[in-house]
Amino acid sequence: MTPVQAGMTAQLAAALFGLLASAALRRQHLRSRVVGTAGVLLGLAGCLTGLAAWSGGGGGLAMRTVLPGVAPAFTPDRLGGAFLVVAGAVGALAALWGAGGASGPAASRTGWSAFVLFLLGLQGVFCAADVWAFLLAWEVMAVASTMLVLADHARRPQVASAGLWYAVMTQLSFLLVLSGFAVLAGAAGSTDFAAIARLEPDAGSTGLGAALLILGLCTKAGAVPLHVWLPRAHPEAPSHVSALMSAAMVKAGVYGLLLVVVRLLPGGPTWWGLLILALGAASAVFGILQASVASDLKRLLAYSTTENIGLMLCAIGVAQLLARHGSTEVADAALVAAVLLAFSHAAAKAGLFLTAGAILHATGERDLDRLGGLSASMPWTATAFGICAVGAAALPVSGGFAAEWMLLQALIHGSHPSDPVVAIAMPVTVTVVALTAGLALLTFVKAFGIAFLGRARSAPAAAAHEVGPAERVAAVLAALAVIGLGLFPGPTAAAVAAAVGANGVSTVGAFGVRLDVLDTLLDPIALSALAGLVALALAVALIGPVRRAPRRAVDLAWGCGGARVSPRMQYTATSYAEPLVRVFDGALAPSRSIESTPAGRSPYLEHEVRFRQRLTDVVEQRGYRPLLAAVGRIGAAARRVQNGSINRYLGFSFAALLAVLVLVTR
Repeated sequence: MTPVQAGMTAQLAAALFGLLASAALRRQHLRSRVVGTAGVLLGLAGCLTGLAAWSGGGGGLAMRTVLPGVAPAFTPDRLGGAFLVVAGAVGALAALWGAGGASGPAASRTGWSAFVLFLLGLQGVFCAADVWAFLLAWEVMAVASTMLVLADHARRPQVASAGLWYAVMTQLSFLLVLSGFAVLAGAAGSTDFAAIARLEPDAGSTGLGAALLILGLCTKAGAVPLHVWLPRAHPEAPSHVSALMSAAMVKAGVYGLLLVVVRLLPGGPTWWGLLILALGAASAVFGILQASVASDLKRLLAYSTTENIGLMLCAIGVAQLLARHGSTEVADAALVAAVLLAFSHAAAKAGLFLTAGAILHATGERDLDRLGGLSASMPWTATAFGICAVGAAALPVSGGFAAEWMLLQALIHGSHPSDPVVAIAMPVTVTVVALTAGLALLTFVKAFGIAFLGRARSAPAAAAHEVGPAERVAAVLAALAVIGLGLFPGPTAAAVAAAVGANGVSTVGAFGVRLDVLDTLLDPIALSALAGLVALALAVALIGPVRRAPRRAVDLAWGCGGARVSPRMQYTATSYAEPLVRVFDGALAPSRSIESTPAGRSPYLEHEVRFRQRLTDVVEQRGYRPLLAAVGRIGAAARRVQNGSINRYLGFSFAALLAVLVLVTR
């Protein structure tokens, strides 16, 4: 038995143990502990399997079915192994958090069984070796995650709406992926990935299959305009499920794209790259705009996921365009950047959603306007959230910084003046990356500052308490992963380059990364040491004069120095984002209302003024809502046909029979 086979066997054993324990144990507390531990083991087994496959190990498992020609095979390759490590690690952290913090429907028998199946199906996607295995794992992942999103539908009405949107969009994704693979399998005469890989990318049927797959996979990834499920489902799902969905499940869509354009159909036409790049640019800009103005913490993180997915799609699209036009070395750098972005986003969003769940558990609030001052009562959560926010904003010494640095290097060196399409696409993409980087910094400064600094804006925030050890350990491990990916990007980048077949990426020193063909390097350890020396010199230069300055007692004449400050005098998330809302008023389309109550009879004095601002998803309101209204009108008109008349139904049957006879006799 190979290490890969041993790891996959351990995955199945851990999943089976978790399902049996979930069904057998009656006490909720004990069930969460035992099944959560089984989830941790399932995630760790996935990590070990992924590492074995990523390093070049072979082997796998195959299923036998009664259907002729249907034998799903699970044999991860190096690319699948890399993503399997991500899914396993995030799954282990989510299960660890759930073991200590899951409650209510999420901790029920159904909730824990669905979690185990969700994690098993997600890992199966990255192990699939043929179409049958991919679709089977994909649907298990989709159905189980839908059950988890709907876990709390009985107590909160908005959960049912979010679950309905998610169920519809996830099944739309499945239908598109199924149709795309059906076209490719029909052209190849086989459902095996090796047979599909022998197709010509420029063929007509191949182009149709690839287009369907790109749309279906981008739907699962949450790319604009197919993202409408994501800001609804992520906030309403249990927090550890939100972490698994955002940090790992959406990567199934990214992995699927890499599977199609790198492994199965490399060297595709230019329009493939342009389509992926357009979806990525729209997702990055729209997602970070919505995140920067959101006041719901989990909704903010969900839209930030759309932005990060957009950057990954931009990197894949750029790699496609550059490879098509002969710049293979620069294309390889962009491809490695896409996978590194997936890794860094997984670490950051796992920690952010888990700490957001800790805030919700401790305060019952996820509205930033009602939080504040949590750093004093929740220091572990505040530290982990801050570190993960640094990673999500792609600041130095984080995994996000190393990944975006590599993407920008590919964009800067990827100009191709001989082709106007590529010549225009590169600077436009640089602009998109720069805009999203700036807005991401603003977004996470707002999220951390409003939630953890200042004074509590509500009684639940003032009474907040730190969460249990399991939740703290899970969040801290995610934060350490963010820093680790930023400090030591070289070995990870070199391993990713081997997984995607890229050249020109090597390790500098012990942990830095070098792009050989671009003659550029990044050494975070050296940068960190230099930054530390500069900070030390500034501290020495400033501390002396400050200590020598005489101290004076000052009376606060106006009370503005903190003596009589009310929490209402602080910035809120809404007021912090107000200038940005005005700048992007046309794109965000906010609705505002002002209600005032006069003080007595004076027309100049107001007793109370209420300001309300509502921000909605413009794509949903102007795209999906009119479409759904039109479908509803068509359905209402079609219902008139069903009037209960047997004569009308017989007439329909006779007309259908005549149509069939005409078609058969032609």
